This record gives sequence, C-alpha cells and structure tokens, in this order.
Amino acid sequence: MTRKIRVGIIGANPDRGWAAQAHIPALRSLPEDFEITALSTSRRESAEAASKQFGVPLAFDNHEDLVNSAEVDVVAITVKVPRHFELATAALSAGKAVYCEWPLGNGLQEAEKLAALAKKQGVLAVTGLQARAAPAVGYVRDLVRQGYVGEVLSTTLIGSGMGWGPTVEPYNEYLNDRKNGATLISIAVGHAADALCYCLGEIRELSATMTMRRKSFTIAGSGENKPMHADDQVCVAGLLDGGAALSIHYRGGRSRGTNFLWEINGTAGDLQVTADGGQAQIFDLTVRGGNGAQSALEVLPVPHGTSTNVAQAYARFARDYREGTHLCPTFDDAVTRQRMLDAIEKAAATGRRQTLPL
Repeated sequence: MTRKIRVGIIGANPDRGWAAQAHIPALRSLPEDFEITALSTSRRESAEAASKQFGVPLAFDNHEDLVNSAEVDVVAITVKVPRHFELATAALSAGKAVYCEWPLGNGLQEAEKLAALAKKQGVLAVTGLQARAAPAVGYVRDLVRQGYVGEVLSTTLIGSGMGWGPTVEPYNEYLNDRKNGATLISIAVGHAADALCYCLGEIRELSATMTMRRKSFTIAGSGENKPMHADDQVCVAGLLDGGAALSIHYRGGRSRGTNFLWEINGTAGDLQVTADGGQAQIFDLTVRGGNGAQSALEVLPVPHGTSTNVAQAYARFARDYREGTHLCPTFDDAVTRQRMLDAIEKAAATGRRQTLPL
C-alpha cells in the first residue's frame, strides 16, 4: 500500500488541546504516510474554525459523519477520557482503524469491551501510550536486552504528576474527579509504568497504597476553591515477572526536588532515567548508566531522530497499518495495562496483595 493513510481527528479544537499540540504536527511531519482529511468538534463554529486553521477539507460538528466518511481510513480520538468508549465504539463499528488516546476507556471494563470489538471487526486499533515510542525508552530497552545491567535485580520509579496539585486550569478540572477516569494513576502512572514494563516485563504481583492528601484545589484565574475527588499519592511495591523487585511512588503536583527518576539496578550495571516532569510520555528523558569497573554513572547519548514521541508512534502506526506488524500498543496491550492499574486500585482498597495474569 503506497497511497497516503487518510486520518479523521475527533476533538480538533482550534484554540487548544492535544490534537493541535501533538497529533496534527505529528501527522504533518510524516507527509508520505498520512494526510488529514477530516476533523470534528462538538460545534459547527469551532469545526469550521479548525478546518480553516489547520487546512483540513472536511469539517463536521458530530462524530457520526466523520467515522462514516468514505474519505477517512483511520479515526484519531483526542477528546477527554469520558467519551473515549463511545467514540471508539462508533469508529470500530464503522469498520475504521482507530488511534485512541490513553486511557483507552474509563476503567478496565470499557477497555476490555473495546479490545473485543476491535478483534471482532478485524481492524488495527492502537492506544496512545507513546512513552514506548520515546527514543530514550527504546534505548533503555535495547541496553537491558543486550545485558548492560546483567540480571535485573530491582527497579525504582519516582514521579510527579504535574496535575493533581494545588491549582488546575479550568479546562482540566475534570481530572480531579476519579469518576472521569483521567486520574494520577490512570494517566501519569499509566504512561510511566507502561514504559517500565515495555523495557523490563510485566508486573507479577503487587501491594499498593493510594491516598488523597490534598482535600481541595484552586481553579487558576478565578481563584475558586473546590473539593478534590481523586487520589494524589500512589505507592506500589511488587515483583516483576522475572523476579526483580519493583517500587513506584507518584505524587500529585510538582516537587521542588525530583520530578522523574527511574532506576534499573542489575548484577553488572545500573541505568538511570531522569526528566523535568513526571509525564514520561511528554518530557525529554536523559539516560545515564554505568557498568563493569565504572564507579559512577555517565550520560549515555540516545540515538534518536528529530520527531516527537507522537510522531514516532504514528510512524510505527503506518507500518502496522500497511505491513501487519505489531510496533504500536494495541487495544489488547491497553487491556494489559488497565489490568495492572486495576490491580493497584484493588490492592490499595483491600490491603491485599494482588497477583496479575501473565
């Protein structure tokens, strides 16, 4: 297949949002693979404004027309989490391939239903766990597989969610209500833990503690104070499938100290990944390592191109779409990650250690 893959984007707000910030620039950086042929928003005015701003020929004020358009091969879903299930279901039912932002659905059950529908329809369906596509993450994975650290003994991950802190922008207020499925654990922990498991293997068993330390937050601009309804501390301890010890601590807001630190310690060496923020799928990652006779870590230059993580993910999507490879995280992979998050929540709620299916 040599013709361009035609993409329709649901949620292409002309003023702000992840589509304008990440998806549209990523797709435009791959002109030989993709063309954006359609977009939709919830209002005719914003759809027409987005069409003009982004130079996209078809603009709809509803998702039904977009998913059923003969000019669309792939539907990209970039709206808030509570609508992911409805929109992905509509796109899959129309027989379209889907790129749905993470989290795939609001909880495990929605993810499982979407994965089953994608399998039934026989179409490519991937989710936006784009930390996997970060060059630094791929480099760490290669180093581990090549034996840089020897046998992995343990891994430790500490991060700040950036959100779920003392203040929030008005359009992100929904993050602070766990009912919406866009929480510290589902977004910040989900992305970072997926990168960890991509490099080191899945978690075999875990214990966890989650708590809501901030009882309220302030809306930026207005100064309005509102009650918090989402946990802002997530602590996990467990074992990876290979037996290595695992520790994760994510906290809401931003720290004056460490905002992202991931270490891998082995029998022959150590690796360390750092960033200025805990959203591993967005921030630039620095890799340090040391092994053998080295007494300290040194920066390890990461082989990489110039594209963003989302562009890297779309480049992999193009290969999966055309060649049937499995380079992108599919809806089945999303279910695996959601099961891990579900196990963390169950462990925290019950105080009982959870064993995960492998």
